[in-house]
Amino acid sequence: MSRRIKPPRPLNKELPATLAVSWLGSDQHGSQVLTTARNLLAVEHATKKVLPPSLALVCRVARIDRQQMTLAVPSAAYASKLRQLAPRILQLLNDGGWNLNEINVRVQAALLQSRTKAAPRQVEPMDDNALDAFNELQDNLPPGPLADAIKRLLAHHRKT
Repeated sequence: MSRRIKPPRPLNKELPATLAVSWLGSDQHGSQVLTTARNLLAVEHATKKVLPPSLALVCRVARIDRQQMTLAVPSAAYASKLRQLAPRILQLLNDGGWNLNEINVRVQAALLQSRTKAAPRQVEPMDDNALDAFNELQDNLPPGPLADAIKRLLAHHRKT
């Protein structure tokens, strides 16, 4: 009779990450990958500090090559704003110790798709007071698109 042996669970949830880092640092190629990843994370953190909050949420550092940094954003509107702010961002990053000469901006629509998830819709039915108020409003409105919309709203909410 054979028993299936389960592998032991790590006691510390950070242990797998620590093992991955020590494994990556064990050879030259892995060490270079780890160094590049740490540099990208560090410059992304520094960049997010100097960006306006709306841009900081969606902007990612895609690449650093020599003294050029490439930033990725999900749409052309963000890219346009980022290009306007690029000289100031570059100056602030250089003041913070980063040696950069140029910021390139790339649009990558997939960035937005990964961040947007359909939020659960919270619908609360209208109570009788609200329905009475809309009914009174409909009675006092002249015929037209607004009156029609309120009529549809009342019909919809009285069904449920």
